Amino acid sequence: MTSHPDPRAMWDARYAAAALADDSVWSISPNEWVASTVREYTPGTAVDLGCGEGRNAIWLASTGWTTTGVDFSAAGIDVARARSHHAQVDVDWQVADATTWRAPKLVDLVVIAYLHLSEPELRRALANAVASLAPGGHLVVIGHDRTNITDGVGGPQREDILYTPELLADAASALTIESCARVLRPVETIDGTKNAIDTTLVAHA
Repeated sequence: MTSHPDPRAMWDARYAAAALADDSVWSISPNEWVASTVREYTPGTAVDLGCGEGRNAIWLASTGWTTTGVDFSAAGIDVARARSHHAQVDVDWQVADATTWRAPKLVDLVVIAYLHLSEPELRRALANAVASLAPGGHLVVIGHDRTNITDGVGGPQREDILYTPELLADAASALTIESCARVLRPVETIDGTKNAIDTTLVAHA
């Protein structure tokens, strides 16, 4: 029988190793699509679910959002906390599993960026995100699309943890869906600029 590594331990080790090398697993700047989408909204309360090293949560806090960052990796949250302190912004950092965590009070925005889980786990995380939204609150999601394996570049190479517009739209069907589509994201490679393929969702309660 093939054993699977504990994902929490794997991410803890990955974030800790990057921090030790004064490096970063992910970009320090916010995801461009997330930032361009959220800029249209009036700041309120926000959650970055599966926040990793905190890039989107820190950006949200810096633009006036009262922000909570949630990730199951304590090492990732340690990095995020240090970065928010350096940026002089306040974020409520929570070490918790996105598939079980739910906001204690309804919020105006939930961001999920590149949270790649099995479909049942992703649906649970999305259900928690939907249940955490106040009336009029927005759910903003981006992740690697399944077609990225064959037609794009980079990203996980496991189809079972990748997104499709149909999957996200169905999981968020209790909301009013504003947009749900595949989008191209230019990526610089050694062979020049190539397009990665993401799935994006914008919906509101």
